[in-house]
Amino acid sequence: MTEQLTDGYDVVVVGGGAAGLSGALMLARARRSVVVIDAGAPRNAPADGVHGLLARDGMPPAELLERGRAEVRQYGGRVVTGTVDTVTRAGDGFAVTLGDGRPVRARRLLVATGLVDELPDLPGLRERWGRDVVHCPYCHGWEVRDRAIGVLATGPMSVHQALLFRQWSDDVTYLAHTQPPPTDEQAEQLAARGVRVVRGEVASVAITGDRVAGVRLADGTLVAREVLAVATRMTARAGFLAGLGLLPVAHPSGMGEHLPADPTGRTEVPGVWVAGNATDLSAQVGTAAAAGATAAAMINADLVAEETRLAVAAHREPFSATSEAAVCELVTGDRRHGL
Repeated sequence: MTEQLTDGYDVVVVGGGAAGLSGALMLARARRSVVVIDAGAPRNAPADGVHGLLARDGMPPAELLERGRAEVRQYGGRVVTGTVDTVTRAGDGFAVTLGDGRPVRARRLLVATGLVDELPDLPGLRERWGRDVVHCPYCHGWEVRDRAIGVLATGPMSVHQALLFRQWSDDVTYLAHTQPPPTDEQAEQLAARGVRVVRGEVASVAITGDRVAGVRLADGTLVAREVLAVATRMTARAGFLAGLGLLPVAHPSGMGEHLPADPTGRTEVPGVWVAGNATDLSAQVGTAAAAGATAAAMINADLVAEETRLAVAAHREPFSATSEAAVCELVTGDRRHGL
C-alpha cells in the first residue's frame, strides 16, 4: 500500500540513515512538520553491527534505524518509503517528486542520502563486502585484529590505510595492484612499520569455503590473507538535485565526490542543507547523526527568522496586503502544528 503524503511540510528530509533520522528527530521535537523519504538501502546494511557509537556499540544497523524511525514518529514526524526523483524550486520552497510520481512540497530540504561505494571490479570482492572485505579500521579494526590483513591499493589514501590497519595487526601486506609504487618516503614508512609490499596486479579474490583466503595475482601467485581492506571511491547520492544546480564535486582528499557545505550543512542553494556521508565522505554513524542534528537546528533557526520577519511585517502594517498574506501563512503554519 502506497503511503500518503500531505500537501506540504516545513522540511522534507531525503534519506533515512543516521543523519536523516537524527535531523528529523530534532525538527519534530521543534514542532516542525517533517517527513523523511527513505529508499531503504543503507550503506552499512552488510555489516553485522555498528561500532564506535556510544551506548550502541555492536547494535545491528537495521535495529538502530528502526529505533530511530520510532523516535521520529513519537514526536509526530513521518517516515515513508520511497526515492526522490526530482527537486525544483517552487516559490520560496521546493517541489519534490518521488520516483513513483507522488508530489510533496517543502519549505526547506535536508539531504542525507549518503553515498555509493564504488569497488574495484575484481571477482569475489563485492560478495565479501562488509564481512572480510572491509574499508574502515575504526569500524572494523577490532573485529579483524591480529589477523592477516591485505590492503588493496586503489588510490591516494591506500598507504595511509595500510598504516592505520597496522595499529590492529602486525601482519599487514600492502597490495600495490595497479597503483603507482609507494614513494620513497612511503616505502620507508611501510618498511619501518613492518608492512610488506607486494607488487603486481591483483586478478581476483581467492575464497575458500565461506571466507577470504587471499588474492590471486595476474601471474597466478597466491598471496594468502584472511582479510582485505580496500578504500572505495565514494560518490554522494545526489542526482535528484540537478534541477537546483546542486551537483557533487571532487572531494579534496581525492576519495570521490561530495556535496560541499559549510560547517552547519548549509549548501550554496538557499533552503537546502546536507548532512552525513553525502557531504562528509569519511563520517561514521555518530558523526553523521551529530551533523544531522546540527543541520536541523540551523534549519529551524532559519524558519524562525523567516516567520519572525513575516510577523514583524504584520505587526507594523496590520491592514496591508503583504501583512495579510503573512498572517495567513503564520496561521496556516500554526494550525499545521496544532497550536
